[in-house]
Amino acid sequence: MTTSEHLKDGHDKEFMTTLAKGLGVLSAFGKQRPAMTLSDAAAAANLSRATARRVLRTLAQLGYVVQDGRAFSLTPRVLELGFAYLSGQDWIDRALPMMKELSERLGESCSGSILEGIEIVYVVRLPARRIMSTALAVGSRLPAFHTSLGRAQLGYLDAAEIWRRLRTAPIGAYTPYTITDMQALFDRVCADREQGFSIVDEELERGLRSIAVPVLDRTGQAIGAINLSAHSTRTTRNEMREKFLPGLAHIAQRISQTPRHG
Repeated sequence: MTTSEHLKDGHDKEFMTTLAKGLGVLSAFGKQRPAMTLSDAAAAANLSRATARRVLRTLAQLGYVVQDGRAFSLTPRVLELGFAYLSGQDWIDRALPMMKELSERLGESCSGSILEGIEIVYVVRLPARRIMSTALAVGSRLPAFHTSLGRAQLGYLDAAEIWRRLRTAPIGAYTPYTITDMQALFDRVCADREQGFSIVDEELERGLRSIAVPVLDRTGQAIGAINLSAHSTRTTRNEMREKFLPGLAHIAQRISQTPRHG
């Protein structure tokens, strides 16, 4: 949803439109738009040029963007916003050494993510081998309904919310094996919740096979997920269940049992 759509949709009298516009411009920067002119920013955030100019001037004075000629780009200070979130997710720090050991022992990539809308956001990435055509790093996003990390978390939403997100997700065929039927996707998410893990087999990219388990809080709700990924020529689905699943499940269980501080 764009900034303008949020503004039209919002009925909260305490909603700060100026803040929303600023965040809209910040989020418009990315891999496809590492630098933007004033016109670019206005178009990307669906704002007027005058509004985009005020937003960029403010962000520049606060140190979040820098101007070089006509182009604006982000500064390293924006990382503070992301690190502030990650520091509040203590399960990540607790899981990291165990994930690293598991990745090294099995020789496969191990990752962790959180669910945001219809996407997953990587919060941990331990690549053992280059198995995807696109390099992934912390902060990278992928479609939740077509990843094991996403499905492992989506099942903890109620049925109405799963359908709501499913209807807003762009469902397309990434490979010949991608599940594109909405009912079939819903059923798969629910089945994965029942069995306690999710396997996605070459649905997002040819040759990519992964298995994920949810990370639960003390109330039994999913706060994230961890997975192992491998090339389909190196492991079968059954081998993933036999060799990968026990290690992932052990980590997830240990995380939930580790006392929280603070």
